[in-house]
Amino acid sequence: MKYVVVGGAGFIGSNLVNKLVEENHEVFVVDNFSTGKEENINEKSKVFRLDISDSENSKDLVSIMDGADSVFLFAAKARVQPSIENPMEYEKNNTIGTLNVLKSATDAKVRRVIYSASSSAYGDSKILPIKETFPINPLSPYGAQKYYGEVLSRMFAQVYDIETVSLRYFNVYGERQNIAGAYALVMGIFAHQRLNGEPMTIRGDGEQKRDFTYVGDVVNANILASSSKNVGNGEVINIGNGDNRSINQIADMFGGPRINIDPILEPNETLADNSLAKKLSTPFKSPKLTFLSMYNPSTWWNKQ
Repeated sequence: MKYVVVGGAGFIGSNLVNKLVEENHEVFVVDNFSTGKEENINEKSKVFRLDISDSENSKDLVSIMDGADSVFLFAAKARVQPSIENPMEYEKNNTIGTLNVLKSATDAKVRRVIYSASSSAYGDSKILPIKETFPINPLSPYGAQKYYGEVLSRMFAQVYDIETVSLRYFNVYGERQNIAGAYALVMGIFAHQRLNGEPMTIRGDGEQKRDFTYVGDVVNANILASSSKNVGNGEVINIGNGDNRSINQIADMFGGPRINIDPILEPNETLADNSLAKKLSTPFKSPKLTFLSMYNPSTWWNKQ
C-alpha cells in the first residue's frame, strides 16, 4: 500500500514512517525541514522537500499523492507560546498548509486523510476527563489553527467526497522528541537541562497536570484511523493516555535541582477521555506510563 506522510521528518511523523516501512508499505515523505530532521528520514522512504503552505507546490503534492491510499498530515508549526509571539507566521503554515494538503489529496483521489489535531483546542477545561463533545476554547493561535484544521477536514469529507478523521493528541513524548529550542515540551526540556547539568525550570508552582501520551500509541492510533471502517466522515477522536501527572511529579522522576520561573497562560490540567478511540478502533490500547524506564537519553532524547 502507498502512504504519504506530510511532516514525515518530524517527531511523530518519522516514527509513523518507520512503522509503515517496517510493515512493507511504500512510503512517501513530504517535509520542508524547518523543524524536521534529516537524521529522522528512513532510507527506505521516498523524500520530497516541499513547503505545503506554498500554493505553487499544489501540483507537485497531487503528483506525490497520486495512487496513495491515505495521507497522514503532521506538518505544522507546533507549540503554544511561539504561536502567541508569531501568530501570522503560524497562521500561514498551519491553516493554509492544511487546506493545501486537503485539496491536493482530493485532486489526487486519495481515499482518506488523517489529520493531526491537538487537545489545545479545548483550552482550560474545568471538567475532566475531557470528551470530544466538550466546548472548544483555545487559548492560543496554535490551538485555534489546529481546531480550524478539524473544521476543514470535516467540511472536505462532506463537500469533496474524501474520507477524513482528526486525532486530537494530548502531550506526546517518546523517541526523537525535541529536547531543545522553541518546540521542546516539558519532558524534552527537563532531559536537556539534566543532560547539561542545569536545574529544571518549572513554570509557576508546577502543580499543572498533563496527560502524557507515548508516541508509539499515537503511531498505532494513526494506523488504526487509516484502516478502520468506523471512521472517515470527519470524526474527531481524542488520543491520550487517560492518566495525568503534574509537572512536579515529572521533575521528581527525573531527579535533580529545580527552579520555579514565571507562569504562562496555559490550561491548569488536561486529561483525555479516550473511550471513543477504544470504541471505534478496538485494538486501541493506552497503557499506563512508565516514566522511570524511559529515563535513558540513548533511547528517546535527541542530543542537540
